[in-house]
Amino acid sequence: MAEHTTGYTDDHAAAGLETKFPAIETWANQFKAYEILIDDPEFTSVCPKTGLPDFGVLTIRYMPREKCLELKSLKEYLFTYRNLGIFQENIVNQVLDDVVKATDPVWAEIKGDFRPRGGISTVVTARYPRSEEFR
Repeated sequence: MAEHTTGYTDDHAAAGLETKFPAIETWANQFKAYEILIDDPEFTSVCPKTGLPDFGVLTIRYMPREKCLELKSLKEYLFTYRNLGIFQENIVNQVLDDVVKATDPVWAEIKGDFRPRGGISTVVTARYPRSEEFR
């Protein structure tokens, strides 16, 4: 493995990804070609190295195909992150994978706009379908 100069380890990088996340329930979509926007303005998680809380706004945008996200189960799914040590980049990508798994959307975009810690904020965006160019 590559040597790290930041004090972060490969275990830090993968922290939280082995978590068993609850399934996100869905309901049958009745329409075509429209967009759904869901935001969690009080999203929280924990830095896997320092244990300090991370705060942000998590936004889920998608075009449903046959299934829509059921909001109560989505809320319970997002609560899983509240005390979970996981990098912000991994949160956004894990949520995207789980939304796609639950709904098989036409397209989806997850955006995490995380509040500053140590003077630096982070915005992470992941999209489905993922570009073949970057695989």
